[in-house]
Amino acid sequence: MAARSFLRPGPSSIALLGLLVGFSSIEAGIQSLKMQRSIEKGLNYLVRAQTRRGNWWANRGAYPVAMTALSGLALACEGSTTTEGKYSDAISAAVDYLISQAQPNGLIGSPRINDRYTYGHGFSLLFLSQIFGEEEDLERRARLHKILTEGVKFIGLAQTKKGGWGYVSAKDGRGFDEGSVTVTQIQGLRGAKNAGIVVPGGIIERAIKYIEKCTSANGGVRYSLSSGGGGERPAITAAGIAVVYSAGGYGSKLVPKMFKFCESRIPISSGFQQFGHQHYTHLYYSQACYFHSEEKWKNYISKAGPALLGQQQPDGRWSQNYIGDVFSTACTLIIFQLENRNLPIFQR
Repeated sequence: MAARSFLRPGPSSIALLGLLVGFSSIEAGIQSLKMQRSIEKGLNYLVRAQTRRGNWWANRGAYPVAMTALSGLALACEGSTTTEGKYSDAISAAVDYLISQAQPNGLIGSPRINDRYTYGHGFSLLFLSQIFGEEEDLERRARLHKILTEGVKFIGLAQTKKGGWGYVSAKDGRGFDEGSVTVTQIQGLRGAKNAGIVVPGGIIERAIKYIEKCTSANGGVRYSLSSGGGGERPAITAAGIAVVYSAGGYGSKLVPKMFKFCESRIPISSGFQQFGHQHYTHLYYSQACYFHSEEKWKNYISKAGPALLGQQQPDGRWSQNYIGDVFSTACTLIIFQLENRNLPIFQR
């Protein structure tokens, strides 16, 4: 009797494979349902946390502009706009609040109440640029166009000679630059450019070169150029990958090194709560994986998704002591909704 080839599956092994595939599909469906319920609970929490003025706060009443832009992004990822959808009222109020914060010099925010105003400006430029294309109110659309245009000009003037940005403008900060702020400005500029706003040549290119200059031989992105480095940071490295992709740099030779650095230092499932800036890190590392490939994204979300689901509180929030629950909740909801592809900045 001829021996059965181990390379040719028999009927029983085919049946077993079918069962495994079936169980895998069922498990994936259950996971998807849990995530959808989690998203709804989280978005409803953000709506309840919104103030009558339309803004959100971080801990101790800090960063109202940045928190409003991030929360607005999380709501808009669901598919609602300022005029349509379940969360249209909340999104519309957020847009109106940010419009009210626009300054004559183009800054979205106020230095009087925020000593790190460039964070809020970058996030606001990103959020408003995503809303701009769907805005049906002609008067508000015209105001948004002006705010986005002036906001881009402000970013250009605030850029340091090295190509990055600091917590404040280059003038106010005496040329100090820092990687995490630089990332927010790049994504804000890219969002504006995608929305048809003119972005002067060279601003994004100089910023990407800044990220490249901050990248060490092992792929880690240093905290700052102007301050002499400050050490490589996994969070900023993940953010660096995301914005390189956002800027169209899919062929960058540095990205594989940056991914390797992140993969050895950013916990996805086990030890998920055992490092600082968890939600900021995963806000960008999720995008990096999502933009890289379907395979890398599926691997990421299949492990990080359950870990994040397990951290959600009964009222829908994700808690974080440093910046606050609004921040951690908005970040997590953006991660969970990347696959919706409702916002241009998150379309592959």
